[in-house]
Amino acid sequence: MLRLAACLLAGTLVAGPAAAQTLRYGMMEDPDALDPTLARTFASRMVFAALCDKLVDIGPDLKPVPQLATSWELSPDEKALTMHLRPGVLFQDGEKLDAAAAKFSIERHMKMPGSQRRSEIAPIDSVDVVDDLTFRINLKQPFAPLLAQFTDRAGMMVSPKAAERLGDKFASAPVCAGPYKFVERVPQDRIVVERFADYWNKDAISIQRIEFRPIPDATVRLTNLRAGQLDLLERLAPTDVSQVKRDAKLKLDSTTELGFQEILFNPHKAGSPVSDPKVRAAFEAAIDRNAINQVVYNGEFLAGNQWVNPKNPNYVSEYPIPKRDVAKAKTLLAEAGKPNPQITLTVYANSESPQVGQVIQAMTKEAGFDVKIQAVDFTTALDAADKGNYEAQLYSWSGRSDPDGNTFSFLFCKAALNYPKYCSPEADAALQAERGTVDPAKRKAAWKALADQVLTDRPGIYILHRKLLWAYSQKLTGFVPYPDGLVRFTGLKLN
Repeated sequence: MLRLAACLLAGTLVAGPAAAQTLRYGMMEDPDALDPTLARTFASRMVFAALCDKLVDIGPDLKPVPQLATSWELSPDEKALTMHLRPGVLFQDGEKLDAAAAKFSIERHMKMPGSQRRSEIAPIDSVDVVDDLTFRINLKQPFAPLLAQFTDRAGMMVSPKAAERLGDKFASAPVCAGPYKFVERVPQDRIVVERFADYWNKDAISIQRIEFRPIPDATVRLTNLRAGQLDLLERLAPTDVSQVKRDAKLKLDSTTELGFQEILFNPHKAGSPVSDPKVRAAFEAAIDRNAINQVVYNGEFLAGNQWVNPKNPNYVSEYPIPKRDVAKAKTLLAEAGKPNPQITLTVYANSESPQVGQVIQAMTKEAGFDVKIQAVDFTTALDAADKGNYEAQLYSWSGRSDPDGNTFSFLFCKAALNYPKYCSPEADAALQAERGTVDPAKRKAAWKALADQVLTDRPGIYILHRKLLWAYSQKLTGFVPYPDGLVRFTGLKLN
């Protein structure tokens, strides 16, 4: 059946312009809203990499580099950032990118109902237009991660004219200042973009058309790549690495991601055993992160227990990865008066997440847990997390260059991505402290204070950091892996 499914899907990918002009990009999920203010998925960021340039980009070394902004200066009191825009930049509707448009976009991120960017840039007080290509961001207090936030969706500029015309329908026909313009979207099938002729860096863009194809099954994605029906796929299954290496028609690239994989808990779910911190502690004691990595991911990933991986300079070394301790788990459950707790673990319905769930199910069973696995599609899982309609959920975050991007939106009280509805004055104070200074020593102390609280409270359990794996045709040249997992389309060619 799987082979048949692969062949059928491959058949759907034949139509379209000449292959030399079209990059066929196999993705693990269908993105959510194609609006940089509202979007929250890794898959949407991949599409935005083609549609929406940012004020600032990162290089492979994670250092900020100019994109729509060519330079910037921070005031001596660290409470004002002045940015200078690149001249001659047009949005895909022909409108010019100027300081007024930048002000509009940033304020849209700040104020639009449902904005997922609001907490990311909450310290911004106001935005002033200085001249046609210069604007100043005024901060309520010093905000160390601001530049890092502008390397992602908070730094994406949208056409004010299109945004005002389309209103809450902007995601149906997004207009940005990137190398490709939106053409069409067929949910669960494809997103099509075409080269924008007036892009400011058009000479670096060779590929005329990109078709983003959501294909959740890793085997089907790879089958289509090997058959020549895809040119590039992201998140190759680690178990398929050797297969790609043996195929002379394919190339392989990788990098360790900036984010994490964790098990989120919902302690507010009525009657759930996970409301008891001892049950959550027992759950962690019952699992072996390295075993999960070996069994499911062929040892390609990196075990972890924090929001950054153990090799990151911001890792809190005072809290090393705990070893599995089934006896401890049983003792904690006995103390909680719940020796055999039943928990439903929601996982994504793709090739790998159910396997992670099954390994966790088997491990925790030895401690007395009865874990039920519920596999749902990515969008459904996010919706359930949003509404608090889950008990435990396997969750993945692609990560940001500054650890604030992996913490604040998840752990600050009432923040946008705080699905457990975790609220700790001590954690909030630590997060405010790391945001409020650029001093490395003070930020390190803040991360330690955050770990002191969060790793004890356990609103979630961090388990792994993924290796991002790309497989692609030998015909594709110019590919460079970035730790944020996004493709830079400048310099890419299909030969």
